[in-house]
Amino acid sequence: MGSGIHEWPLMFFTVIGQSVAGAFIMMAAVLLSGKLSTDLARQIKLSMFGLWLLMGIGFLLSSMHMGTPMRAFNAFNRLGSSSLSNEIASGALFFTFGGLYWLLAVLNKMPAALGKLWLIVVMVLAAVFIISISRVYLIETVPTWDNGYTIVNFILTAFLGGPILAALLLRIAGFDLQCIRRVPAVSIIALLVGIYAAISQGFELGSIQTSVQKAVDLVPDYGMLMGIKVIAVALGLGCWIMPLVAKRNPSVAIMAIGFLFVFVGELVGRGVFYGLHMTVGMAVN
Repeated sequence: MGSGIHEWPLMFFTVIGQSVAGAFIMMAAVLLSGKLSTDLARQIKLSMFGLWLLMGIGFLLSSMHMGTPMRAFNAFNRLGSSSLSNEIASGALFFTFGGLYWLLAVLNKMPAALGKLWLIVVMVLAAVFIISISRVYLIETVPTWDNGYTIVNFILTAFLGGPILAALLLRIAGFDLQCIRRVPAVSIIALLVGIYAAISQGFELGSIQTSVQKAVDLVPDYGMLMGIKVIAVALGLGCWIMPLVAKRNPSVAIMAIGFLFVFVGELVGRGVFYGLHMTVGMAVN
């Protein structure tokens, strides 16, 4: 009980997956804006490799949860009727189509018109993947998961980890982040919503208990851990926002540090989520 660290492969997979999906949507929007030079657009496409590298690591870690990577293929056995199968399938489609777009684009084999349509399709797949991950945990026998907080917090990860990861990769490509200086506001709003959700859920945990277990006992340090999450995410976003306020382009190093702060913060929050796992037992009061 506590931090949910025993589920670390899933902690990393879900946070990585949602962050990468959110980052792709933002980077695709920049490419579709039509305001980039040919050279800069190519550099941004090249930097997208970071997304697929992270996504590959995420899938590798998720397969470890199966006991052995070979068992990962069993997740497709109930496609359409199982939330887990749907999650893996949607993630695989996002990874495959996104990675194929990247490969064709960097090889200059992607026609311009088809490339725009392809980006839009993969953006939709990214959104579906984000939702699919959260639906896996809407389990009736797990009252601490089967609620709106699960969906909200999982989607918020895409709005917190996604934009700053995209900004980091854009900066590596040589993009001027001053051109999208309003984007961090999206993450700030997501952070505020996350704070409200954490406080609200903290109060509701007191009303969830079975005949043998109380939800508040699952993560006794809930308040402290969520506080650490908020501080880490705020520090990470600050690394992005403060240079923009000073009318400077954030350096790659500062953006990398900012992303790490946000990523660690989201991992702490995800650990709390897995730590809150409980089954109904005989009754829920």
